Amino acid sequence: MSPALVGLIGILCFFVLIIVGMPISFAMALIGFVGFSYLKSIGTASTMISMEVFNMFSSYSLSVIPMFMLMGYLAFYSGIGSRLYNFAYKAIGHLPGGLAIATQMACALFGAVCGSITATAATIGTISLPEMQRYQYSNKLSTACVAAGAALGILIPPSVFFIIYGIATEQSIGRLFLAGIFPGILLMLLYMLTVYIIAVRNPEAGPMGERATWSDRFRALGGGLWEVCVIFILSLGGLFLGWYTPTEAGAVGAAGVLLLTVLEGNLKWYGLKKALSDTTKTTAMIMVMVAGAVIFGRFMSISRIPFVLATWVGELPLPPIVIMMLIVAVYLILGFFIDAMGLILLTIPIFYPVVVTTLGYDPIWFGVIIVLVVGMACITPPVGMNVYIIKGVVPHIPLEVIFSGIWPFLLALIVCFILLLIFPGIATYLPNTYL
Repeated sequence: MSPALVGLIGILCFFVLIIVGMPISFAMALIGFVGFSYLKSIGTASTMISMEVFNMFSSYSLSVIPMFMLMGYLAFYSGIGSRLYNFAYKAIGHLPGGLAIATQMACALFGAVCGSITATAATIGTISLPEMQRYQYSNKLSTACVAAGAALGILIPPSVFFIIYGIATEQSIGRLFLAGIFPGILLMLLYMLTVYIIAVRNPEAGPMGERATWSDRFRALGGGLWEVCVIFILSLGGLFLGWYTPTEAGAVGAAGVLLLTVLEGNLKWYGLKKALSDTTKTTAMIMVMVAGAVIFGRFMSISRIPFVLATWVGELPLPPIVIMMLIVAVYLILGFFIDAMGLILLTIPIFYPVVVTTLGYDPIWFGVIIVLVVGMACITPPVGMNVYIIKGVVPHIPLEVIFSGIWPFLLALIVCFILLLIFPGIATYLPNTYL
């Protein structure tokens, strides 16, 4: 068999293993090892695994992951999310669908100190859903807006997915962080517009909340937003100015959150232990996933699948923008079956050479597109991780109700992608100007 045919069979076997319930990281590692052994030899495959996994785990660049994860979990257990939601609600809660609109602002602000989509969904969901139920919001709108809004946390820096993409493609993490700011704001505004349209068309779905006084708004501003600003400036401001590396930025951010929350008395001993424990567990999960992706990626390389695909795409009588839309459609379909982290690690070895080398798109821009599409994968059935997190927060609401409310927000994600495709400067302006 030709190497390309072996590669295709390997991809099919990978999906079979996923369907029968094998974890994605182990499925990638197993298929990568078996495929590499078939095309080369078992000895060569064993040597490849030992070298690649050791080199990956001993890489200094990977140390950025636990630092930003720790910063996010410290923010989660110290209650920063609840103070942010209070500020957002006081500011815009009186509009049609105001609580749901405020939820989008809270997700964006919490994403600016967290970087974890799961922590954002759990934090904001726990805070906002009881309030929306108290004001008789429809279950469909309230749950879906939180599940979708949590995806803002992967676009607005710091983002673990930007870190993973940067490491996998050897792109600047600082430039990727800058590239995510404007698209993140754009997506937040599109989400807000989506909620507003739903609430105007069906006022019972999102009743208006109480109008807060200006004094209440200023008190809420002092209660939560200043913490986000301080942490953002401490961690990402120094990174963008070139004062320290991404790993140092994560360490400074984690130390800043720890210092602020301890001085304010908002972080208890139990919260600190949970933050350290969750950081360790999540980092280990990501490391295993990255190791499996590296092994699978080496198999894809020697199978020449990326080369064959790039050649085929290059010969298509279609404009690059149409080919790019087809690639995103493939991502969207894969997102129905593969979780976010697995999707980004599985597809980069295949599509990155096609998009950057063959089609000539900016790798930083493509990183934003990848992360945006991963956000779609986080809310689409049947895998949609965010939806299951929200289901855990409100177990009495059927899963199909949450999924049924997702589609308007998925449309907003698609609109955001189209705007980025037409106006790539939305993503590339900041990194090209300041880094």
